[in-house]
Amino acid sequence: MKNNGVTDVNVVRYSPLVSPRQIIHDVPRTEAAYELVKSSRDAIQSILDGKDERLLAIVGPCSLHDAENAQAYASAIRPVAEKVANKIYVVMRAYFEKPRTSLGWKGLINDPHLDGTYDINEGYREARRILNIMAKEGMSAATEYLETITPQYNSDMIAWAAIGARTAYSPVHRELASGLSMPVGIKNDTHGDISVAVNGVIAARDNHVFPGLDPDGNIALIYTRGNAYAHIVLRGGDTGPNYDQGSVEKAQKMLSERGIPNRLIIDCSHDNTLVEWETEYKKDYKRQVIVFQEGIRQRVDGNKGVVGLMVESHIEDGNQPVPVDLSTLDKSALRFGTSITDKCLPLETTIKLLEEAYSDL
Repeated sequence: MKNNGVTDVNVVRYSPLVSPRQIIHDVPRTEAAYELVKSSRDAIQSILDGKDERLLAIVGPCSLHDAENAQAYASAIRPVAEKVANKIYVVMRAYFEKPRTSLGWKGLINDPHLDGTYDINEGYREARRILNIMAKEGMSAATEYLETITPQYNSDMIAWAAIGARTAYSPVHRELASGLSMPVGIKNDTHGDISVAVNGVIAARDNHVFPGLDPDGNIALIYTRGNAYAHIVLRGGDTGPNYDQGSVEKAQKMLSERGIPNRLIIDCSHDNTLVEWETEYKKDYKRQVIVFQEGIRQRVDGNKGVVGLMVESHIEDGNQPVPVDLSTLDKSALRFGTSITDKCLPLETTIKLLEEAYSDL
């Protein structure tokens, strides 16, 4: 399509997007996945209602980049999830889209082949395949949604969803959260402003009308009833962490003053791992251990409003950054079980944290 000097000046081309209904037909949800997502949503909702006193633990890779890594992690974490199940409800991170501060791999849906070909239609199929694999291994899934289109392709297989720090301000994402079928955690913004998350929760709990995609891939107006299980997630900010008792109580007070249940989740990663280094803050992913333990301490001391903790965890320690130009990536050189985005705690440390928490709770 030629531009006329006004329209599509910076658009190279258009390519058809396969409809959600077709993708779901190509990779149908298994019965195991249906039963698991239904029971998992019920459990998480009961935790957020205060009817279930278990801790919600959302653990897993920063991002999933192939089915083999996903299956290996799910298979490895399931035994400990079953071991602690009467005190801790474990859900696995299944993050297929990655917001980037600048440039970099945008996640499995955007570029499933890790080669810069951006085969998004196949990315949607592969995400569903992985979610079926996780369900077969007995692990329900948590994910983050970056826009209003992707949920039509996989939200029927997701137990918990996040609206991230970069999009917590966005009216579109608050509207999206209002229509999602699972509990949604809205994070404070990258500057650590908790009020952004609180306002996001208030908006997400209300009804909205907004343009989006219907299951057949048509542009449609979406009418929502509001999500009663929208809640906040504390993830720190560039001014420092906010997992400490004072920050948690401040957030809970803000929720209570706005008539919202004061239950929240602490993200043990991201800016909650910041540590002062000379005149600035630097992230240390290993501090997730400290944040997790502090969250458990607050619960043990009586703050049942801390209903969940989130940990970035993979089979192996750390990460293996990939080049911005993925066409230069040697995929055969990738280390199995190691994150290609943010640094993650190793599986053995995650298991130890869960087992120690089980003893303490």
